[in-house]
Amino acid sequence: MLPEIDSLSLEAQIAQMIVVRASGYLSDRQIQYPKWEANNQTLEALLQNWGVGGVILMGGSAAEIAWRSPQLQSSAKIPLLIAADVEEGVGQRFQGATSFLPPLACMQLRDAEIMGRVTAEESLEIGINWLFAPVADVNNNPANPVINVRAFGETAERVAENVTAFIQGAKSAKVLTTAKHFPGHGDTDVDSHLQLPTLAHSRDRFENLEFIPFQAAIKAGVDSVMSAHVFAAALDPNEIATLSRPILTEILRQQLGFEGLIVTDALMMAGVAERYHHPEVAVKAVLAGADILLMPIAPIEAIKAIAQAVNEGLISAARIKESVTRIWQAKAKVGQPKSLKIPELGKEVNWLQAEDLAKRSLKIYLPQPVKFTKNFSNLILVDHLLVAGEFLAKQSGAIAIPESLGGKTLIVDTEILSRLNLESLGETFVQIFSRGNPFRGKSTISSQAEVLIKSLIAKDDLAAIALYGSPYNLDQLLPHLDPVTPWVFSYGQQPYAQAIALQKLFNLK
Repeated sequence: MLPEIDSLSLEAQIAQMIVVRASGYLSDRQIQYPKWEANNQTLEALLQNWGVGGVILMGGSAAEIAWRSPQLQSSAKIPLLIAADVEEGVGQRFQGATSFLPPLACMQLRDAEIMGRVTAEESLEIGINWLFAPVADVNNNPANPVINVRAFGETAERVAENVTAFIQGAKSAKVLTTAKHFPGHGDTDVDSHLQLPTLAHSRDRFENLEFIPFQAAIKAGVDSVMSAHVFAAALDPNEIATLSRPILTEILRQQLGFEGLIVTDALMMAGVAERYHHPEVAVKAVLAGADILLMPIAPIEAIKAIAQAVNEGLISAARIKESVTRIWQAKAKVGQPKSLKIPELGKEVNWLQAEDLAKRSLKIYLPQPVKFTKNFSNLILVDHLLVAGEFLAKQSGAIAIPESLGGKTLIVDTEILSRLNLESLGETFVQIFSRGNPFRGKSTISSQAEVLIKSLIAKDDLAAIALYGSPYNLDQLLPHLDPVTPWVFSYGQQPYAQAIALQKLFNLK
């Protein structure tokens, strides 16, 4: 049962508006980002002593999260909202669960509905009750380094329809959904994790494009809307969206009629964190109309700063109660935490649906059979070598290195490629892994790949190409290819997506 809001102290009410990041791993020694993820002792103090209202989990396996979630709930005096960024299925974040291709790969509304249903049901199985999905941004800028394939499409209408389908699918389980990133992050060419994007659109443009998917999400019953760390002068000439009352309260609340939770994007992102001192960011977000502050850099400082603002009359106590009331409504919807049990994850039927989408969305051009000499080079080009293990590790079942074909395999990023002796490659099968991802910044893989492809074509050494991830890379490379060059493209980078792509390319049965 949730306590009466008035029975909580001011600081306890404010603490319910805070969501902190925690490692999905059980041991402190497994924490991957100690700058952002509190150790277990600190986390327990935040939950027990301060009464923080929610946690977002990153890292670990689905089985670990099934233990971690009840562990966190048992430390909290008030049931927690436990969130995760699961735009591409639970398996995107936690191994063992179903992993879908990115939303841009969805061919039919049924694909988005299945994605929403499976993601919601598997999330609930492991104790996650708040999905930070679906993405409602319209990716109409091919140079977008962070939204990219995370969007459902390049037109407002397609995104609106798919967002609606995802939300309807997610209603199969008692979880919260989130439309993000308001007022729109699709037409940006910088990553707000690293710097502040600026949108120069008119108010009419926002009304007729960016707002449409969010309006559809609200109509479909989305539970929360996440703000974007973007500057849009036509909507507010003075402040970024996350800290803007004209955008969050006057437009989202009053004009669009949204009554659910407004949650900020992560407050440790450079797009907002570098603007003001951390406690001031928290106060400004509440003044703007945010109900939930996601990942403030110093959660206790944020609570104290907001409390001080209330005591000084800058923020009213009634304003805090409004947010906590919405949080109580959300917590009542998801109900009491589940007891610990072995989760039913990665069901065969779910994986078959994920693979079906990978097959239907595959693009293939095969003017001639692909055959290699024994001494061919299997050149794998990735955005960043340090994260290539996400999709190329042998233990994950990656098959982009097909041993049965022979040849020599080289895994390189753009920096290594620039120093590589291309003359030594000989006949070459090029595989490119590149897509939009947070914190990666602008990808230079396309320009580097163009140089590589042109060089191999000039020597008649390009045997075939496989691309995984962003279709915009394919668009850039196609004009440079010979009509006889076979190629295959998959939106997915997962091992099963690799297998499907290479089976088609090599005409394997």
